[in-house]
This record gives sequence, structure tokens and C-alpha cells, in this order.
Amino acid sequence: MTIQTTVASFADPALHAHGLYIGGQWHAGAGIPVLNPSTGEMLAEVPDASVEDAMRAVAAADAAAAGWRATPARQRSEILRRWFMLMIEHSEDLALLIALENGKALSDARGEVAYASEFFRWYAEEATRIPGEFRPTPSGSHKILVDHEPIGISVLITPWNFPAAMATRKIGPALAAGCTVILKPASETPLTAYAMARLGELAGVPAGVVNVLTTANPGPVTNAMLADPRVRKLSFTGSTGVGRVLLAEAAKTVVSCSMELGGNAPFLVFDDADLDAALDGAMIAKMRNAGEACTAANRFYVQAGIHDAFVQGLTKRMAALKIGPGYEPTTQCGPMITKKAVQKIDQLVSNALERGARATTGGAPLPGSGYYYPPTVLENVPVDAAIAHEEIFGPIAPVYRFDTEEEAIRLANDTEYGLAAYVYTRDLTKAMRVGRNIETGMLGINRGLMSDPAAPFGGVKQSGLGREGGVTGILEFMEAKYYAVEL
Repeated sequence: MTIQTTVASFADPALHAHGLYIGGQWHAGAGIPVLNPSTGEMLAEVPDASVEDAMRAVAAADAAAAGWRATPARQRSEILRRWFMLMIEHSEDLALLIALENGKALSDARGEVAYASEFFRWYAEEATRIPGEFRPTPSGSHKILVDHEPIGISVLITPWNFPAAMATRKIGPALAAGCTVILKPASETPLTAYAMARLGELAGVPAGVVNVLTTANPGPVTNAMLADPRVRKLSFTGSTGVGRVLLAEAAKTVVSCSMELGGNAPFLVFDDADLDAALDGAMIAKMRNAGEACTAANRFYVQAGIHDAFVQGLTKRMAALKIGPGYEPTTQCGPMITKKAVQKIDQLVSNALERGARATTGGAPLPGSGYYYPPTVLENVPVDAAIAHEEIFGPIAPVYRFDTEEEAIRLANDTEYGLAAYVYTRDLTKAMRVGRNIETGMLGINRGLMSDPAAPFGGVKQSGLGREGGVTGILEFMEAKYYAVEL
């Protein structure tokens, strides 16, 4: 069925710049310009929250906590389901809004909205399936009863690269578990978060259950929330460097932390791989959101027998992509998020070229307004170049040659990260063997896209702690309580 709403011109940036969303009310303010990366022009201005604003958000979440915790699971489920349906109804407007403030191609933005909305549908279902346990002790002296309770007020910090999906991946399980939340989106892409709050309000989310605030000075604001004893959970998606700082701050009050941090995904192509399938997967794994994704393929390791054909095919496909403003329907590769991002990419590419790499396409920033870097393929990249060890976050595909399976595994593991990896081979036994030996939280086998709301998303090593999505995602927002029962 169709949900009737009163929202008009939902893609208008000005509609979502009215103020902080605290306790079900909009609080006016300004101070943070939101730019269109496609042009460099300002779209809107959103409020710059203070520490006092953050404390008001914690108070609002606390005031709503007992009521939301006591709300029957079926009722929480129905609210999330309505929120899902509202996202579907407004999917085109949400996609355009994302393309405007993030710069990603409209086709990618549509894919993000579809993906993001599914977290609300999935956790609408999981809200009614929270597990418990009842069994006798081995000694037979008593019974063990285990219940799961909401962990409490949760601070959710999301990045700019997937402004809708990173929010729903946290809000969905938190609300399903019975927690109230404070969402702090990235200041580069806050409009989508405020748009989501409006849809949540229309879906029937009670005042104070979801609060949204933006700030240009996140350190003091976040630290103040984590220092408040009412806050019991931090869920963060962002860089490993910032994650380390937040973990140290959360340790002061022993706040439970879920961390989805950086990635440096290897993409392994063996000689027996289907070349066309590997190229299809490479384009998805590399160019989703123009490479601005933590799961993006960062390092292409290609076996010697197929290496040259792979480089030739990847070069042809990357060079053919249409570059342009994200909001134009024909664009296939939009701009980077900021000028600073372009500069970082250019430094990594320049360093590789100086060390002997060769660009078979691209290789330098594009002139003009907006923040553009063309799709680039590099071959003969030294394995000790900076680009092999740093997260690129852009449309750059460095290709390295390998000879043996053991060498490929060693190269794949030569990183502090362990979020995602990809393996292409016709030999499933080999794929599973290689996968078991790669230090990663997620593995795509003959597939360039692995994200799914029904799957546990997360990494190992310095790529994070905990998992989001799947049946385990809701447990990140719950505490197990054990009852020793005498019967």
C-alpha cells in the first residue's frame, strides 16, 4: 500500500536545513555550509551543535528510553516497517538529495537508497525474533535462563560516503532492540540524515527516540556524550585513526563500542578465472560510489598468465566511464567529496608514478569546478608504494602481478586492515582455501558486491570491532542477562 504524507519537494536541500532534531522538535541554527561536490557551490547551511545541544539530545533520548524499551516488539517492528515504506515512496527524492550533497552518480544513489531501506525492513522482522535461552546446568542443580535487554542510549556516528545506508544500518537494529539513539552524521552530508528524521517522524517514531545533530567540532561534542553515564553504546563508522581516538575516550566510562573502520581490500584474480566475470566484478568492487567505499577493491593482484589481458580489459572499461555531476542521469563517475580528497588521491598516484608505475588511463586531476579525479588504472606498481598500504577512497585501480597462490595470500595480508577481500577463480576449492588464509571479515568469491542487510558486515585487525547487519547486528545493541532459576 502507499503511505500518504505531507512532504513536498522532498529533494530540496533547504527543506532539510531547518535545525537540529532533538526530542521530536526542530531547533533552528546555522554555521555548517553543505557543498555540492559536483560544482563546489553551497546547497544549504545546517546547525553547528554545541556541547549543550548534545546534552539536550542525551536528555531527550533518556526521557524517551523507558517508554521505548517497554514498547512491544511488534509495535517497534511496525514503525520500522512504515519507515521502510516511506523510504521506498521517496526513493527518487532521497537519491537526488544524496547525489547533490555527496556527488555520487544518481544510479549509485538509487542503489544506496534501496540498500539503506532494506535495513529497516530487515530489523522490522528481527525486532520480533530477539533470541533467548533456557537449559539445565550440566550438574542439574538449577536452570539457566538468558534474556537479552536493550543496552541503552546509543550514540551513532556515520560517515559521508553512504549517508543513508550507514544511518539505517545503525538506527534499524538499535530501535528494534529497544534503544533510543543520537545520530551524528558527517558534516559533509547531513541533509540526508535530517531527511531520514522527517520520514521517521511520519512513520510514528516517538519524540526523543531518534535525535539528530550536526557539528563542525565533533571531538568535544562526542566526548561530552560519551562521558555522560546515561550513554551506554557507541557505534562508529569511519577511519581507523578516528576510531582509535573514540575507543580511548569510550574506555573512560566503559561504553560498549562497535567499530566499522578502514579497509584496504585485495582483489585476487587467478589464471583460471573467467576474465569477463573478473572484469565485471572489478568494476563493481572498485567503482561503486567512485571508489569512495571502505569495501572498495584497493589492490588488484592478478596472476601472471592473465595479468596483461586483465589490465587491458580494465583500462578499456575504466576509460569509457562518463564523468560528470552526480545529479546528471548519464553520469557514471561523479566527483570526490572534497578538494582535499582529490589532493590525497593525487599524492598517492604521483608517488606510485614516481616509483615506476604506469598509468594506462587517467592519472591526474581534472581541471574546472567541482572535485573530479578520473578513473585510473596503474600497472607495475611497487608493492612498497604508499598506495599499496593506504586506503585510496577514489577511482584508482593499482594492479600488481603475482605468480603463486602463496604469494597472493602473503600480499593480500600485508596490511593492518582486514575488512573485505575478493577472489576470482573457477576452482571453488581453491577459493575457499585462499579465503580461509586471508585475514578478512568478509570475502567475495566470484562476486564484486558483498554488502547485504541480512549478512554480518565487519572486519578484523584494525578494520573494526563487532558486526552490523544480519541476525547478529541487533545483539550489538543488547546485553545478555543470566538468571539462575531454582525449579
